[in-house]
Amino acid sequence: MSSVRRVVLGIDPGLANTGWGVISQQGTRLACLAYGCVSTSKDMELAQRLKKIHDQMGAVIARFGPECVGIETVWFGENVTAGIGTSQARGAALVACATGDLPVGEFTPRQIKLAVVGTGSAEKEQVQYMVKQLLSLESVPHPDHAADALAAAICYTTHEGVL
Repeated sequence: MSSVRRVVLGIDPGLANTGWGVISQQGTRLACLAYGCVSTSKDMELAQRLKKIHDQMGAVIARFGPECVGIETVWFGENVTAGIGTSQARGAALVACATGDLPVGEFTPRQIKLAVVGTGSAEKEQVQYMVKQLLSLESVPHPDHAADALAAAICYTTHEGVL
């Protein structure tokens, strides 16, 4: 196994909840370092919500010093309004990543599911279960936005290769 260690940040963007997860990768071995969620209230002004996402993602980057980032792309589906808010939150998180000069891998929900579960049509519960298994966690990460962020980080490791 390689002695090179890489720290990867995963982000699941959302205006109400932006999940984040930090993993370490050494060869094929993955370990969870931390995870959480930046939550904003619909009662806050949009600019303040985006600032909070940006600032807190910047604090995560400063604390854990990731070398790279995997972030989920936006899927609009039926609710375009929700997609716009998610896109704005994603932009705030991406600016924090750019401020830290981090390379970013952008992955569709289907790519993330495929990397973590082995099928792009996996259910949310399957993704959460596999995140728990792949990172040897005692329980499924909560909230689910954090589990999705860890899945995005895992996806980065599969697309960027083994160290």
